[in-house]
Amino acid sequence: MTASAPGSHPADTAPPGADLAHPRQAQPQAQPVDDDDAVDAVERQLTLLWRRARSVSLNLSRSVHPELEPAAYGLLTILVREGSMRLTDLAACIGVGKPSVSRQVAFLESIGLVRKEADPLDGRAQAILLTERGAERMRAVHSARKDAFRSQLQHWSRAQLLDLAELMSKLNEDYGQEFAVRVPKDLRRETVREPQSPL
Repeated sequence: MTASAPGSHPADTAPPGADLAHPRQAQPQAQPVDDDDAVDAVERQLTLLWRRARSVSLNLSRSVHPELEPAAYGLLTILVREGSMRLTDLAACIGVGKPSVSRQVAFLESIGLVRKEADPLDGRAQAILLTERGAERMRAVHSARKDAFRSQLQHWSRAQLLDLAELMSKLNEDYGQEFAVRVPKDLRRETVREPQSPL
């Protein structure tokens, strides 16, 4: 890793043999933030990150197969991690309906990236898993993606990367809880009317 950027963590200069896997002691529980400017700043950066992530996801999908959709690529990444899954479990894992996942799996099967076999725990059910070709494609894409991350983050210090990972972990944990957008009742009652045709 290159030299530490300004504001880097003291762990960058830790003596040999120091435990860099845990560069910090546990921090006290943060108090709820009541700062619109700070929340707005986070929202802006997350919106930008999500927009760019969608573009990256599309590019990764197309690198696996020219007609592959990001949703299908997401299924492949789950199968890489889990090995094999039933269709119902796969749908529950990504939070979409079974018919939608079934269509994606059918497409992946048609291009030779996944296959079905009898579930070893229940012969009446089928498990979905990567084919050898699918696993090879995903290994190649994951390797290229990791190289791209290294290139983009090469000027970050180790401590900065660990700090980012910790904050993102906290964000993901919080997002795992209910994220309800409460729209005012008067807005919910409004209906969108189609423009009338002049003909």
